[in-house]
Amino acid sequence: MKRLVVGARYGLRDWLAQRITAIVMAVYIGALLFVFLSTKPVTYGAWRDLFAQGWMRVATLLFAFSLAWHAWVGVRDILMDYIQATAVRLSLQVLTLVLLFLYVGWTVQILWR
Repeated sequence: MKRLVVGARYGLRDWLAQRITAIVMAVYIGALLFVFLSTKPVTYGAWRDLFAQGWMRVATLLFAFSLAWHAWVGVRDILMDYIQATAVRLSLQVLTLVLLFLYVGWTVQILWR
């Protein structure tokens, strides 16, 4: 059986991206839980002060990028596996990319407005 090579560059790189982004998201969520559990009571003022710090904004942006990349790899793989019609698959992939881009842009706007 001859294998058809179509130029896709998936595989180890995407597998590794999934694992690295999952670690980044887990560390962020763990840090956020630690901050919330160590700050009593959690009020709007405490929340605002936390996100006023530059390191928290950068960490949140890194989380958002990681989430978007993680979601892209997962959704792209699902679409490639289950949507056989090329036009439909491509349309859904473009829609997914546009939505993820908008979500990350919205995150940037929220963090730095």
